[in-house]
Amino acid sequence: MPLPATREERIAQLRRIFMPRGVAVVGASPTPGKLGNLIVNNLKNAGFTGNIYPVNPNFPEVAGLTCYPSLEAVPGDTDVAVVAIPAPAIAGLAPAAGKKGIAGLVVISSGFAEVGQRALQDELVKAARANNLRILGPNIYGYFYTPLKLCATFAMPYTEPGGVALVSQSGGVANAILGYSRSRRMGVSAIVGLGNKADIDDSDALEFFGQDPNTQVIALHIEGLKDGRAFMETAKRISKVKPVVVLKGGRSSAGAKAASSHTASLAGEDRVYDAAFRQSGLIRARTLEDLLDWSRALQLLPDPAGENVLIVCGAGGLGVLMADACADHGLRLPPLPPDLQQAMKACIPPFGSVNNPIDVTGGEGAETYRKVISLALNDSRVHALVFGYWHTPLAPPLAFAKMLIDLVKEAKGKGIVKPVVVGLAGDVEVEDAVRLLEANGIPAYAYAVEQAIGALAARYRFWRGRRE
Repeated sequence: MPLPATREERIAQLRRIFMPRGVAVVGASPTPGKLGNLIVNNLKNAGFTGNIYPVNPNFPEVAGLTCYPSLEAVPGDTDVAVVAIPAPAIAGLAPAAGKKGIAGLVVISSGFAEVGQRALQDELVKAARANNLRILGPNIYGYFYTPLKLCATFAMPYTEPGGVALVSQSGGVANAILGYSRSRRMGVSAIVGLGNKADIDDSDALEFFGQDPNTQVIALHIEGLKDGRAFMETAKRISKVKPVVVLKGGRSSAGAKAASSHTASLAGEDRVYDAAFRQSGLIRARTLEDLLDWSRALQLLPDPAGENVLIVCGAGGLGVLMADACADHGLRLPPLPPDLQQAMKACIPPFGSVNNPIDVTGGEGAETYRKVISLALNDSRVHALVFGYWHTPLAPPLAFAKMLIDLVKEAKGKGIVKPVVVGLAGDVEVEDAVRLLEANGIPAYAYAVEQAIGALAARYRFWRGRRE
């Protein structure tokens, strides 16, 4: 049996997998440390809003839940089965799952194409197709969908909701995502492992999260594509609606070789990927840090009204670094209009600079910053504002952060909304300022001030892409 014929039917089936009413765990176990034990406990302890059905003929219960002897015996609201049993036995589950009306199997188990067992993987997909099932995996850590408090994984649980869906081939990358999301209070709508992509792939993930009302931004980590043409066609359509950030592993020959042995991916020629991503409106990140930083910023930043970016900094050296980063990312730093330049000149010392970047100088206190930032926020010819903060006792980090938050809120009260990002250089107290700014919707970055430019540039790429 082929895949559902229409896009709507495919999305409906994916919706049952990612937003299930009930989850069966095949291979559930009462033994601590077993994958089936970790998965059941994660589902239960995270507070999954649906029903959990452990499946194992050897036990009457697992984690205080009734344990069923087979998939045939589970209740009828089971939309998905998470599978953690030996690889050779999994294809045999398909007839029972299909008869039960289950939408898909989430295959945690390894031992397929990634270790040379391509025939076993093909057998699994063939059995799934014959029984109207989709396969997520195999060789994955599982998946999370926070609106339902769904933690169908053996990894660390995570339930903090947000607007970013993060899709990765690698469990290690997923763990990095968990830590970053928690420490930066980013929150996610979903974290999904694709593993070998025997069936459900990046195109399917884009289709589902492109229409998911709980997802604002889609972040992809890929090592290779199963069907490049289908992916690019889907990406071009979805990237007009939601920002899609992509990190491609295997850019180098060494990375491509590692990708092949890890998930049986064909990493491909990087220049081809680069051109295809650009043509499809995808925002390409070169590092995991950029993937996560930009995804968070895209969730927070509004669209600009135009191309004019203004940098305000407390030290000339920071302005130089930020101006270089703007050039690298294709952001425009126009000269200030004469009247705005004169107004700025009246606010800063004569040895400062009213070019773009504006150098307030390090000897000024919060009041000077307040005047300059207020002018920039309230001038409609400034379409985006970047601040390079330099830590001095005259303008302590938290005092600066509170001042900027107040100014942005005041402007918003007057109907003025524009992208604002901040890079903070200084001692460790700037980390507290970063947390306060981000809690109030302003993307902020400690120490490496150029990161602020990259985050702003990601928003500009999405904005430009929708206008083309």
